[in-house]
Amino acid sequence: MSDAAESLLRTMFAAAVAAAAPDKVLAAHLPPPPTGRVLVLGAGKASAAMAAAVERAWPDADLSGLVVTRYGHGADCRRIEVVQASHPQPDAAGEAAAQRILALAESAGPDDLVLFLISGGASALLALPADGLTLTDKQVVNRALLRSGASIGEINTVRKHLSAIKGGRLALAAAPARVLTLAISDVPGDDPAMIGSGPTVADPTTFAEALSVLDRHRITGPDAVREHLSRGASETPKPGDPRLTGSRFELIATPMMSLRAAAEVASAHGVRPLMLGDAIEGEAREVAADMAARALRIARGEDALRPPCVLISGGETTVTVRGAGRGGRNAEFLLALTIALGGQPGVHAIACDTDGVDGSEDNAGAAMSDATLARAAAIGLDPLARLADNDGYGFFSALGDLVMTGPTRTNVNDFRAILIDRVSGHG
Repeated sequence: MSDAAESLLRTMFAAAVAAAAPDKVLAAHLPPPPTGRVLVLGAGKASAAMAAAVERAWPDADLSGLVVTRYGHGADCRRIEVVQASHPQPDAAGEAAAQRILALAESAGPDDLVLFLISGGASALLALPADGLTLTDKQVVNRALLRSGASIGEINTVRKHLSAIKGGRLALAAAPARVLTLAISDVPGDDPAMIGSGPTVADPTTFAEALSVLDRHRITGPDAVREHLSRGASETPKPGDPRLTGSRFELIATPMMSLRAAAEVASAHGVRPLMLGDAIEGEAREVAADMAARALRIARGEDALRPPCVLISGGETTVTVRGAGRGGRNAEFLLALTIALGGQPGVHAIACDTDGVDGSEDNAGAAMSDATLARAAAIGLDPLARLADNDGYGFFSALGDLVMTGPTRTNVNDFRAILIDRVSGHG
């Protein structure tokens, strides 16, 4: 990859992450420091950093509470306890933290403020099974859903109906205390009911819809899960439920805010940005094929958009896992994009998760250039075979093109940028 192109793409990604950093965006959304007790609860990959930002903004407030974040995503807090647990597969630490968070919410009095901090990853981290279900039941279903190609909306519909805390149930537990939720969105459309499976907001989905998700993706067990969903007892609170009148929700960072920050970087470098959307979903390799087709038209002078330009997008693609390789959805997207571009001169790209973790790997994502296929051939790497094995990580690792940031302690979902720096004919 040319040094200038790689530098610009990485700078754009860094700007996208910085635009969602809790220490920069949270304080402006806090009300004046309350005089009474503040119970800070939270879950997600950004929750520890958000809790630390609250402590800095309210140094003299009567703060206490507990947040749960992913292993490695902690932050130093003095008054708010930080627990770390597993993501994307829930574990016993997350279950225990969720039980404690629910109990703390139930302890809140009418004069207390419950400040709930939520971000991407909360659905797996706040794992408290509904009555009659076990953590193992939830793990089995979660694993099957993640491998099935189900959308995040479908997955969270199921999660809410297997939970004792999601889908508005945490807000019910906290009543009659006031509840203020500050959220960093990682879901397409920024739907409050889908961010972390909406523990403090009304849930428009139903048990029947959750069961239909399992049927649609041919997920047959465990028996206890299907029985629970079929029985449909104790439905989640719906929009307009009077029990939620004391609960307020506010977004403090969204995918589009981050994409705009990246676009400003591109413009400052004389590169025209084109937003393709912040809520793109679908199979990673199919999304890659569509975006490659547009990039090729631009690079060949067949599009109204002229280079130098960059196609910017966010959202959350999915991967239907059929192989045994390593790699999250961003590596999968980028490998499919690389193949579809066919070494077209003047096209470079980056695809990363803003939380710094692509799937369950140690990379944020990867970067590619018009020389990637040639470099791969020179060392005997077969891109088609690697894609068939879902081994985007292995492909880009062998080339030294993984993007490694470590945990960013925020999460506004995926960031993709395809830079076309010149018209080059058909390559």
